[in-house]
Formats: sequence, C-alpha cells, structure tokens
Amino acid sequence: MHLAYPTIVAALLFSVGVYGVLARRNAILVLMSVELMLNAVNLNLVTFDVWYQDRLHGGQVLTLFTIVIAAAEIGLGLAIVLLVFRNRQNVDVDRLRALSERETPPPEHGAQPGTTQPAETAARAEAVEEAAP
Repeated sequence: MHLAYPTIVAALLFSVGVYGVLARRNAILVLMSVELMLNAVNLNLVTFDVWYQDRLHGGQVLTLFTIVIAAAEIGLGLAIVLLVFRNRQNVDVDRLRALSERETPPPEHGAQPGTTQPAETAARAEAVEEAAP
C-alpha cells in the first residue's frame, strides 16, 4: 500500500470539512464538518501507524482517543444546538450573536453606562412625590 493514497483521501476529507465550517450557517452542518475533519485526522493517524509499523500502535491509540473526544463533542454540541433551537426557533450560526435571550438597548448618545438620563430622573422624582403622604 502506498502512503500517498490514504493521505490524499484524508486531505480531501479535511478540505471538505474546512469548507463546511467556513461556508455553512446551520450549526448541525458545522458540527458534521468538524466530524469530517476529525475523521481525516484519524485516517492519517492509522495510515502512519501502519506505515511505521510501531509495536505499541501509538497511532491507533491516539485514534481511539480522538474518537472518544469526537463523541463527547457531538453529544455536547447537539445538546447546545437543541437548547438554542428550543429558545430561538433557529440554529443559524450568523444570527447567534449573544448567548442571552434579550439584548439590552444601547445607552443614549453621550450617556455613561449606569447613569440615569434627566427625563428618567424627573419621572422617578414625580413617582416618589406621588407615593409620599
């Protein structure tokens, strides 16, 4: 077996995975593209393990670790995607800017964060005066 054939297949798999991560907007397709990249790495690890004929089979051991990490990543990633879909009814990666559900409006021009505006201060003063006996 030539070393070039599985290495070229792994390079193609990794390239498709990189394209999927950069071009897709759906979170599930992005997770699938990450899995393609991890499988390309696994193919390279096993290929070079067979090529070097290591007695300890280090490439195959690292492949098993990579498979375990990929399974954990998919489990956690799908749980996050399902929670986001449940809250927002959308899993578009470009629209997920913040993790909070409600975004606070930006402060008015020239105001310092945490300070009150004159109109807010007057309204609060009137509410206090009305509530006082």
